[in-house]
Amino acid sequence: MLVIDDSTYRSSSYNSRIRFLVIHYTAINFVSSVAALTSKVSAHYLIPNLTDNSYPEAELRVFKLVDESQRAWHAGVSAWEDRININDQSIGIEIVYQPEQSSTEEKLLFPDYPADQIEQLILLCKDILQRHPDITPTRVIGHSDIAPARKADPGPKFPWQRLYSEGVGAWYDTATLDYYRNQFRKTLPPIHEIQQQLKSYGYPIQLTGKQDKQTLQVVKAFQMHFNPASYTGCLDAKTVAAIYALVNKYCQPS
Repeated sequence: MLVIDDSTYRSSSYNSRIRFLVIHYTAINFVSSVAALTSKVSAHYLIPNLTDNSYPEAELRVFKLVDESQRAWHAGVSAWEDRININDQSIGIEIVYQPEQSSTEEKLLFPDYPADQIEQLILLCKDILQRHPDITPTRVIGHSDIAPARKADPGPKFPWQRLYSEGVGAWYDTATLDYYRNQFRKTLPPIHEIQQQLKSYGYPIQLTGKQDKQTLQVVKAFQMHFNPASYTGCLDAKTVAAIYALVNKYCQPS
C-alpha cells in the first residue's frame, strides 16, 4: 500500500507557474465566442457585452471556461520578457468586443468599451492578482504586446490607464514622461537604444539597429497600449518618452 505524507516536511522552494495576465478581444459576438473558445482555442475567462444581441442573459456575468490551474490555448506564438510558451505561464481573459471595418478604408474602427464590461474586468483582474503575486504590473499585457506581428487586441480603445488607476497593470508617471519628452523634443535616441528599452520592458524585439518592419510592429503595439492617440508605428517624442519613463519606473535593478 502506498502512503504519501504531504504535511510533515514541506519545501518553500517553489513558485506559481502563473506569471502573466493576457487580455484579448474576441472580435465576434457572444454565441460565436463561446463556440470558438470551447473548441480548438480557449481562454480562462470570457466577459460578454450586454449590448450584444446574441448574449442571452439580462445581467452581465463572467464565465470561467478553463480552471486557472490548467493551460488554456489563448496566446499562440508569443513572447514576453524573453519567455516563450506564454500559454504555459499565463491566464487569458477574452472580452466580447467587435471592431468594425471601415467602409472607406482598409482599416479597423474601434468603438469604446462599455463601462459595465470594464468594471467586471477590473474586479476579475483584482481577484486574479490577489491569487497570483508573480503577475507584476508589467506582466498585465495585451495580446498585441506579446504577438505584435499578428495581433491588435485589445486595441487602442482599451482603457489601460483606467485599469492602472484601479491597481491593475502599469502606466508611466507624467512628470517622468515630461522630462524625457523635453530631452527628445529635438532629437530621438539612436534606434538601437530604443529597441533595447523596449526589450528591457518586455517586448519581443530583435536589436537590429534599424527601423525595420518588426520595430514598426512592436512600436505600434506599444502605442496602442501607452499612446493610443497615435498608433502609427512611427517613433515620436511622446512615444519614446513613454518607453523610457516605463523602463525608469519598472525595470531598474533592485
